[in-house]
Amino acid sequence: MGTDIKAGIHTVTIAGGPLAFPCGKDDTILSGGLRAGIGLPHECLSGGCGKCYFDLAGGAVEDIWLEAKGLSPRARERGRRLACQSRPLGDCTIKLRPDPALAPPIRPARRPARLVSRRMLAPGMAEFAFAAEGAARFLPGQFALLQLPGVAGRRAYSMSNLANEDGRWEFVVRRVPGGAGTGRLFEMEEGAAVELDGPYGNAYLRTDTGRDIICIAGGSGLSPIISIARAAVADDELLEHRRITVFYGGRGPDDLCTTTFWQENRRLHTHAECHVAISDPTAAGAADWTGHRGFIHEIVQKVLASADMPNFDYYLCGPAPMVEALVELLETGASVPRGQIHYDSFF
Repeated sequence: MGTDIKAGIHTVTIAGGPLAFPCGKDDTILSGGLRAGIGLPHECLSGGCGKCYFDLAGGAVEDIWLEAKGLSPRARERGRRLACQSRPLGDCTIKLRPDPALAPPIRPARRPARLVSRRMLAPGMAEFAFAAEGAARFLPGQFALLQLPGVAGRRAYSMSNLANEDGRWEFVVRRVPGGAGTGRLFEMEEGAAVELDGPYGNAYLRTDTGRDIICIAGGSGLSPIISIARAAVADDELLEHRRITVFYGGRGPDDLCTTTFWQENRRLHTHAECHVAISDPTAAGAADWTGHRGFIHEIVQKVLASADMPNFDYYLCGPAPMVEALVELLETGASVPRGQIHYDSFF
């Protein structure tokens, strides 16, 4: 496979084997490999986790974010790069070890989309719906990258709805104070155009394990958890043998919006147990709150204290400290096998 200069497509070859794939001018090495169906090591796609590092064996690449947190200074000195932050400048050869288990179950693709609705769920949190041509193909728990007008770089947001033939992509998003991406998103008018690239992510619902499901979210991490819960309760065969429990934490009562989804979906209301908690005693309405108080990982530990925790599948999404605390609790404190803990890190 040669280089198509006119189309801006280069060939990336993985050293030591037969694998090679095309990489378009707007693709990173990671996104090009995933579009080709190759299982390149990765997690966050945003330069934070460091899982997609590689050594350049030939050719030249452009570094998108030189200060990406996923590489230590020592790794940079050794010439390592991140596939999610590198664009090929021509044909190149890289050294890394593909993992067939990481091959995307649905190959990501770019598509134009437009904003069709926004509904507020809580102060500073809304569910956005975009329409695109063709079916919306993704697995519950996956995310997409949005190129927002006037914003440099793509932003990762998890889908809250289910795959559908109507081309509808929904996202629950919390507005980040001072955040360029969420600031622009909350200001967009209906009909505004974006580019939607996806699906991505490995923390999608596994339906064939036979284990009960525990979903844990904080803040706008609710989005993929709602998608997973919606898919689980829609599956009659899954419901026959498995239970679904959802934990959701916010600063105060005004941050909690699970009631909206449970009221709208009879099956969620009937089949998915939901525990919510607040963590800030000074938040508005906290003085009158009669439910759980504390960080959500503490509530998980309390509610599941008498359960055999290695017998569940866990899906986590939220701020990095929350995810780190939960992984520590599950792996070290409760001896849950790593393969039963699913999450995508966002930085």
